[in-house]
Amino acid sequence: MKEELEKMVAAGKISRLHVAPLLQLIQCGFCSHRSWGFGRITTMDTVFGRFTIDFSSKPGHQMDLNFAAESLKPIPKDHIMARKAADLAGLREMAALNHLNLIQIVLSSYGGKATIEQIQQILVPDVITEDWRKWWEVAKRELKKDGHFIVPIKKTDPILYQPEEVSLQARLLKAFRSAKGLKARLVHAHELFKSRQDLDDASAAIQEMVETLNNDIASHQRTIPSLALEAVFLRDEIQSTLNLPVPADQVTALSIWQQAQNLNQVLEQIQSVRHKQALHSLKDCMPEKWVESLLEVINTVSPRLCAECVQLLVQEGHLEVLKETLGRLINHQQASSDLLYWLAKERSDTFADIIGPEVFRAILSAVERDQFNEKRSNRLRDLLLDDQELLLDLVESADIDLIRDLTRNLQLSPSFDDMDKRSLLARIIKHFPAIQSMVSGDHGTRQDAPLMVSWESLERRRNEYGELVHKKIPANSREIALARSYGDLRENHEYKAAKEMQKLLMRRKAELEAELARSRGTDFVNPRTDVVSIGTVVEATDLLHQHKEKFTVLGAWDFNSERGIISYLSPVGQALLGHAVGEEVDLEVDGVGKHYRIDSISAYQAPGMVPVETANPSPVAQGSAVV
Repeated sequence: MKEELEKMVAAGKISRLHVAPLLQLIQCGFCSHRSWGFGRITTMDTVFGRFTIDFSSKPGHQMDLNFAAESLKPIPKDHIMARKAADLAGLREMAALNHLNLIQIVLSSYGGKATIEQIQQILVPDVITEDWRKWWEVAKRELKKDGHFIVPIKKTDPILYQPEEVSLQARLLKAFRSAKGLKARLVHAHELFKSRQDLDDASAAIQEMVETLNNDIASHQRTIPSLALEAVFLRDEIQSTLNLPVPADQVTALSIWQQAQNLNQVLEQIQSVRHKQALHSLKDCMPEKWVESLLEVINTVSPRLCAECVQLLVQEGHLEVLKETLGRLINHQQASSDLLYWLAKERSDTFADIIGPEVFRAILSAVERDQFNEKRSNRLRDLLLDDQELLLDLVESADIDLIRDLTRNLQLSPSFDDMDKRSLLARIIKHFPAIQSMVSGDHGTRQDAPLMVSWESLERRRNEYGELVHKKIPANSREIALARSYGDLRENHEYKAAKEMQKLLMRRKAELEAELARSRGTDFVNPRTDVVSIGTVVEATDLLHQHKEKFTVLGAWDFNSERGIISYLSPVGQALLGHAVGEEVDLEVDGVGKHYRIDSISAYQAPGMVPVETANPSPVAQGSAVV
């Protein structure tokens, strides 16, 4: 083939500089292009000076030899890509029977090392056609036992292949001994303990590891107590699992807890996977102080650690004292952003009686504090904006006066820009229409026109609102919490029914708030009697049947058909208003159209009031009916 290339050089078809790379491409038979990827060289045309190459995206592609020499990278026949193209069935058989040989081919193809992600990308789905995770778990155990492969602890680090065989115990002990610092040593100690069954002399290796850990614990118990505790947890687990003798002078978790100055810092510095173990250790070592300690800690730690503290307190039967602490911190606006974030994020039914409007007020206060603290994140503020249900969950049980107060606080808050404020205010207005005028500043719409109501009907509406807010809505919340505990909300009919009832209750609550905000109580004293007005008694004659009737026009919520009391907002009331004695009006009573003549207008006399003489009696009313 070299002679053919030399002839092409002599004929001026290719450059002499391209002979060596072209010869290598021909010998390998496989190549790689930076844009088209892996390809297989099928033919070479010496007449026209070109290759025919099968790329995965461009089969049968023809390429000039000079261009090929400059743009293609030769791929050896033993490369994993070439093996996949030439013998995919053989690789699949190797994947099933000899994991290590397959992985060695991959590593050799990439210079002796490759990450787990690279191995997966090259083998799945062509070679490994089934469950990759299951296959890799088996292969990884074999790699660790074999003396030629170095499997790193971090998944992002590459797996290495070394020709010289080194035992697993030697590799793990070397990594453990050379680790810089106790934190790194603990990582290798965990790996050593997990691999104990595959070690040549597990007893000696474990003994060395425990002795080293004890020395590190003693030197770190005052300087870095969090690391010392993690080492104690691992050491105690090793000694317990393997029934090893416990030296009388070894440092215990109790001695470290007793010396710890800043409990919150110690707990935060412990790995999150060890938080639960650390809290249980604190409880066991300090049975008389642990509850008080955790109640202080929850306001100074991260949301994740706060959740672990709360879970332990609840499990151990300290829910009431926990609620008392949370309530005090919230009401005094001393709750930290992280504590409020956990409470608002979880919104557990366990704390349904705490999650309310005061939490929203505390959140506004905490967000404002964080605005001037560069070390704090904005996640509490972001949660309030991103969680579309959070704001309603916090304020839905509040009365209209409290909603107005919270709305003012939000409007004055410097922590939200105008767009975010509008978004939050829109959520409040959607469920509390009564505050629309407060937000928009429009007090002149018909919707906000005052409602004239009797004191008795006003009291009834207030009582209805109070029962709704303080009894029916909380009872419904408890029903929702109970129904949610049954699980599987998709088929939970009790939960769906309770949520539907919640919508009805919240709709009625919004209606009552809007009406109460517009209501103006009156006892109907000194109404106008020259025309029909609110607080007047109207005597009228049905001219079709010559039948006399009496209408008492009272407040917006007053109605009593037996006593003839009607609301001034009713169709009959609206038809009568403004008409004088002797005038005729068309009314619709009980769906039947009637034609009335107003005979007299007098002031309404509430029980206990001094009677007032009838105004302007109609001469027709005093005499006989007109025929």
